Amino acid sequence: MSEAEEQTLLPGQNPDAPDPSPSVVDQVALARLYGEPLFALPQDLYIPPDALEVFLEAFEGPLDLLLYLIRKQNFNILDIPMLDVTRQYMTYVDEVRSRNLELAAEYLLMAAMLIEIKSRMLLPPKKQEDGEEAEDPRAELVRRLLEYEQMKLAAQQLGQLPTYGRDFLKATVYIEQSLQPRFPDVEIGELQAAWRDILKRAKLVQSHKITREELSVREYMSQILKQLQGQRFVEFERIFNPEKGSTVLVVTFIAMLELAKETLIEITQAEAYAPIYVRLAYTPV
Repeated sequence: MSEAEEQTLLPGQNPDAPDPSPSVVDQVALARLYGEPLFALPQDLYIPPDALEVFLEAFEGPLDLLLYLIRKQNFNILDIPMLDVTRQYMTYVDEVRSRNLELAAEYLLMAAMLIEIKSRMLLPPKKQEDGEEAEDPRAELVRRLLEYEQMKLAAQQLGQLPTYGRDFLKATVYIEQSLQPRFPDVEIGELQAAWRDILKRAKLVQSHKITREELSVREYMSQILKQLQGQRFVEFERIFNPEKGSTVLVVTFIAMLELAKETLIEITQAEAYAPIYVRLAYTPV
């Protein structure tokens, strides 16, 4: 070893050891393995056959494949060249059969149909009984292709329509609550308890005089509205007059329910289990 070569050795390096630097200096590394440059693929590298498999075209069915072959080569769909189309179709079917037998089943059915149409076209046409020429063997296939193309174009147009979540989002606006206090709703059980209490009081003052009296719910609705005018809140019990008997109480209660149904009055309370109050739901003019 020359003196110049000895001076390039690192301290502690064996002069007989192989040089760790790559033999190819100017070549670009193909990859890095654990930080080290890799200038050539390993000889024992195993790549599965399906690892780099790429499907360039995907079809939704036999009709989609036929329509693709016809439109790609600008064939007249009303005058399909069955020989060219069948040959190209079978090429694709053979490719599919080698990968997915279940998927190829429906394609094989269409292939049999194409072969049948081609064989019928080779035979001399038979005239019908009325003297007209026989229908073109391709007519049924053309009809199915045109219907499929029409539905496919309609589906594409529907897919281009704006879709919620894909093309736009629903705007959400937060509105501050009104400063007007909202009183808790009266539970139906509390309303029933108050009504039973009024009926109990009515039984204490009922008389034995039997009279016929025609009562109008609309009339008592008007009376309740007049009673509530000019007052902010009226106690539930003050609406009823137990001295007039249970019949009047029932009509008055029905009138109150009708007013509440028509949102002319509000039945409320300051808090849960508190006294029930009634007030107008609108401001009288």
